[in-house]
Amino acid sequence: MTAHAELAHYRKHLPSAPTASTVRIDRPSPGDGPLLWRLARDSRTLDLNSSYSYLLWCRDFAGTSAVARDSSGRAIGFVSGYLRPEAPGTLLVWQIAVDESVRGLGIAGALLDGLCARVAAEHGLSSLETTISPGNHASERLFASYAERHGATVAREVLFRADEFPEDGHHPEVLHRIGPLIF
Repeated sequence: MTAHAELAHYRKHLPSAPTASTVRIDRPSPGDGPLLWRLARDSRTLDLNSSYSYLLWCRDFAGTSAVARDSSGRAIGFVSGYLRPEAPGTLLVWQIAVDESVRGLGIAGALLDGLCARVAAEHGLSSLETTISPGNHASERLFASYAERHGATVAREVLFRADEFPEDGHHPEVLHRIGPLIF
């Protein structure tokens, strides 16, 4: 069965297929680290960090990260981020991934909305930043849609040029600065 057919089967035959309104958005715990690592690996678009870094992230940055769970408690997506030390009202979204079987159901948007609402309530939040490699149109649409939902504008500039990375063929990273945010 092709991936597309498998996704269609999943959506058609499971009455409890998750939607943005039925997923539970939680803080991650270190036990979620391996699951987040697998989601990042399986995304085939994210830079994969060491499994150790996902464990640490779930311990040290749980307050600025989130995991989406379906009705059975299975992790189906995550967003990792941190408050910038020199701009504490700015949340930098490091990575966001959704399991391939549930992409296109609004879960990434629900993760962003849930995380940002929590961070805004706990710390105050005036802007969101993320970097996106050129050609990653799904991420560009996700963050543009987030900005629109929150009445914010998006400013873009190259944060790191391709030649600033070691010789690993990394693409440039374009900074998307979204704000001011309205909650």
